[in-house]
This record gives sequence, structure tokens and C-alpha cells, in this order.
Amino acid sequence: MSDRCDVLISGGGIAGLCAAAAFGAEGFDVICVDPAAPVTDRDAAGSDLRTTAFLQPARALLERAGLWDRLAPHAAPLRTMRIVDAGGERGKPRLVREFHASDLSDQPFGWNLPNWLIRRETAARLADLANVDFRPGTGTTTLFTRETGARVGLSDASRVQTRLLIAADGRDSPMRQAAGIGVRTHRSGQKALAFAVTHPIAHDNVSTEIHRSGGPFTLVPLPDLDGSPCSAVVWMERGPRARALQAMDADSFEAAMSQRSCQLLGPLKLASRRSLWPIIGQSAHRLSGQRIALIAEAAHVVPPIGAQGLNMSLRDLACLLNLAAVRPDGLGDARMLQAYHRQRIRDVTLRVAGIDLLNRVSMAGMRPIRDARALGLGALHGVAPLRKTLMRMGLGLR
Repeated sequence: MSDRCDVLISGGGIAGLCAAAAFGAEGFDVICVDPAAPVTDRDAAGSDLRTTAFLQPARALLERAGLWDRLAPHAAPLRTMRIVDAGGERGKPRLVREFHASDLSDQPFGWNLPNWLIRRETAARLADLANVDFRPGTGTTTLFTRETGARVGLSDASRVQTRLLIAADGRDSPMRQAAGIGVRTHRSGQKALAFAVTHPIAHDNVSTEIHRSGGPFTLVPLPDLDGSPCSAVVWMERGPRARALQAMDADSFEAAMSQRSCQLLGPLKLASRRSLWPIIGQSAHRLSGQRIALIAEAAHVVPPIGAQGLNMSLRDLACLLNLAAVRPDGLGDARMLQAYHRQRIRDVTLRVAGIDLLNRVSMAGMRPIRDARALGLGALHGVAPLRKTLMRMGLGLR
């Protein structure tokens, strides 16, 4: 059996589902496949307890895809980014600097939502689009391309003829490998713990990133939970320490995380199970090939610092969507995909390198490096034009 479509998306994570919604909203015939069905319930086994902050530029794409109205009621705005250096011997805050979205515009930096909920609302949007065929439980297996199109084999023994294949199938992307595109990978030896907490002190829509050693401890605002202020936490540590934390009983873990948070929001209480994620840096040698475009983690993987990961993915998607809208008859041809690579590769390369450098500095345990980190943060924050330039760069604004 063989189907035909304009766009085949390999991967049903957040980026793949957003791509299906966006191309579907533009009127293209879309098939989206993934070996696993999206877990759309917070307490279900396998649910993704991480959160995503959609930065300012992402909103226009989400509106274009018909997703924003579904997501907005569940989102917590991020109005202030607080950076704390707690790298002294006592592990107490010794330098605190805040970056305010109001310095740039009347909009927040972004909006934070749980990943499981984004999957739920995006999958619901796909169900409303008659020209989108979402097939959870089916993966991609083989790829054959030529100048006029691609033929993709699926795990159910069917095949799809498509004009454009979008690989959004993760850091080990089978379609990237089938296209013969290599990657550069850096392993930091870190893992990230992701979970939700409640706390007695309101977060006031402030995202707080605390640096000491091993990696940042980040508290990101969420809507209140059962009347209590609530935040999502990403706690990055070297692998052995992260595994030891994961194995702790709840009381011991709560004591450890409250100490690591410097009690800035008071004692933290677990409000979800803990999940453990590997941390790597990775970038593809090319972002496109014959009839294939790489987006999201198939193209680039970065540590969870500065909300860059998925927002880079959405910039990939926006670039592809704009190119397709300008020349719909050229969807997936060499001209379009070469333009996609040219327009995205510089931003991807610079951000992967920059985030890797920030992560290395955040991991530092040696006192001279910790002191230099604090000095640099103070200097960058103290010059208003530089501070605003850095904030705009972080948001992906020109």
C-alpha cells in the first residue's frame, strides 16, 4: 500500500506535532508518524514532566498554526529572568541579577507550559485538520529519494510518496541516518532531573537560574497548583550525583533541592514524580539533503539553558514554512532545501557553541572560574545597551 502527501513528518514529539499543525494550517496535505503515541496525561507512565518556555517570536508561529488559543489559557508568563551565582564555599547567593522583559516591550519574555500538556493540545488541533493524518504507533524505516520526490517505508509495511520529508525524529533520527547526514556530538557527563514543586513564596512570574557547580538549577513559573505557587524545575548535575538524587527518598530529596535552591522561594515540596534525562550537545553536518529537512533534535541538541532548545526548533519550522509559502510549487525541491540550510546553519552553529560554553562555565567547581563567572555576570548586566542586546539575542529577535 502506498499513500501520497505533500509533507511527511517523521516524529510526533512537540516539534513534529507543531510542524504538522503549521503545514496543515497552510493547506498542505500532511502525514505525521511516530512509533509511540503521545502521552497527554500528567500522571501517566512515560509523561514528559519537563516544561517548555515559548519565547516571544514563537507566538506568531503558534498563532499561524492555530495552536496559541489552545495553549494560552494554560501558560505562565515569564516577565523576569533572574540569574543567581551561588558559587561561594557556603553555597549562598553572592550575586543576583534580574533581566526584565519590560526593558524591551510590554510582552513577557515568553510563556511556560508543561510538555505533556503541549502534546495534548497540539494533538487535539491535528484532529481538527482534515488534511492532516496523524499516525501514532507507526515509525519510518527506509528512505529512497530522487529529484522529484521521496519514498518512505513505514513500520506497518506501507509506503508514503512525499514531496518533502521533515525529520523531527530525535537525536538518533533514523531518517537523518538514512539520508547519510552525520553529526558532531559532545557529551558533558551530565544528566538533568525534571519535576514540579510547590513553594510558600510566590514566583511572581520570575524564572530563576541558580549557578553553583555541576550545572544550573532552574525554577520556571507554572500556574498555581491546588492554591499553592508552583514551578517547574530542571536540575542539572554530573551523572553520578544526578543518579544519587534520583534514588533518594522524597524527604531527603526535598531537603537537598531546597538547599540547592538557596531557599529563594522557601522550602520546596515535590509536586510530581522525578524524571532523569541525559545531556548532550549535538549538531548535524547539514540541515537538509535531497527531499529531506532536519529540524529540532534531528538537527541540533543543546543543554536546557535559556529556553533555547525548542525555540530553535520552532525557528527551523518557521523558516521552512516561509520558504514553502513563497514557492509552494517548489515544496521540497533542491532550491528550497538549500535555502533552508543557508538560512538556519549560522544561527544553529552559534547557539550550539554558545550554549555549550555557558554550560561548561556553569559546571565549573574551581574557585577562580566561579569567581570569573560572577564577575562576568555583573559586568554584562551593568551595561544597559549590552544587557538589552543580550536579551534580544536570547529571544531570537533581530
